[in-house]
Amino acid sequence: MRQYFTSESVSEGHPDKLADLISDSILDEFLRQEPAARVAVETLVTTGLVMVAGEITAKDAYVDIPKVVRDAVRSVGYTRAKFGFDADSCSVITAIDEQSPDIEAGVNASQEWRALTEAQRRDPAHRLSQVGAGDQGLMIGYATDETPELMPLQLVLAHGLVRRLAELRRSGQLDYLRPDAKAQVTVVREDSGEVWVDTVVVSTQHREDISQETICRDVWEQVVQPVIPPALLREATHRHINPAGPFVTGGPHGDTGLTGRKIIVDTYGGAVPHGGGAFSGKDPTKVDRSGAYYARYIAKNLVAAGLARRALVEIAYAIGRAHPVSVRVETFGTGLRGVSDQQIADLIQGGDPFDARPRAIIEQLDLQRPIYARTAAYGHFGRSEFPWERTDQVAALRAKLG
Repeated sequence: MRQYFTSESVSEGHPDKLADLISDSILDEFLRQEPAARVAVETLVTTGLVMVAGEITAKDAYVDIPKVVRDAVRSVGYTRAKFGFDADSCSVITAIDEQSPDIEAGVNASQEWRALTEAQRRDPAHRLSQVGAGDQGLMIGYATDETPELMPLQLVLAHGLVRRLAELRRSGQLDYLRPDAKAQVTVVREDSGEVWVDTVVVSTQHREDISQETICRDVWEQVVQPVIPPALLREATHRHINPAGPFVTGGPHGDTGLTGRKIIVDTYGGAVPHGGGAFSGKDPTKVDRSGAYYARYIAKNLVAAGLARRALVEIAYAIGRAHPVSVRVETFGTGLRGVSDQQIADLIQGGDPFDARPRAIIEQLDLQRPIYARTAAYGHFGRSEFPWERTDQVAALRAKLG
């Protein structure tokens, strides 16, 4: 049987990704000044306008939000009005309130913490139960051994294509490129084990005087061929480069952008289910973000330890509670013989070597620091620069599960 798997990626200049970058840049600046700040900001971008709204609670931090916005827009390359969006001339509107006191109370003192006596609260054994989850929901983590990054192949290739477009634009090698772009890759897997690329789709914004012929040639030769290994390309591979024709009007001038609208691009490219929560603009007390990062951390360590070739980890929380309400593990029949999915889930629930309480996650992965703007483009997973990509629990897992 032949199976087709498709994933897409979008560039840093895509309006939704620009919105993510702005939200995470604001978050980073608050965490830089006050690591315990509570931040949940959303951004909307459209022609000539950036609007930032949300809830922020910080005692000592002062952030010049319009300046952070303009710096983020400038960093992507929207620096000329003729691009339809300009860092210096766009309007910036802010509508910021404090975090709801009801949510704040549940995060500051979890349900478990409130049930303890004063003496018990002084016991270091209970310290990690103090912080409650900032929301309810289920978070998904995934890993697969099909790439060195332990990520789905089609998504790795799609991210590589848009990253390469950005490199060529920034270096001036293809100076007619503009910041907005998308890529999509379809990979075929045969029963025989053979894997190849069936379809490549690339749409990139460009200067208006460049011909389609030039764009198609340059993108194939300087973007696709350097990124996708020759062994995966065939004569029959379908090529769709700017299939709609000219792509001159792009970015926020061509399409409104919103924070959190590219959650499949941010995670696993549709290879597995998604919990539903977006990441950008949220501090790590929001388990939409930290819980998803921790689920990936667990799944990656499981695969790196050789306990499964594919692993999905689902963690569910209730707002105001520290401990997860459920943990599910699925290895899709690839798990090590003699170790069941439920055994792994029970190990995670037991808190050793993984502890999925919010405060434990924040401390183990050192999440209250300004690292989030870098996550805004090219996916949150499969990049070794982030702490949730470490495989430092391999030995512990092997010991625990034999």
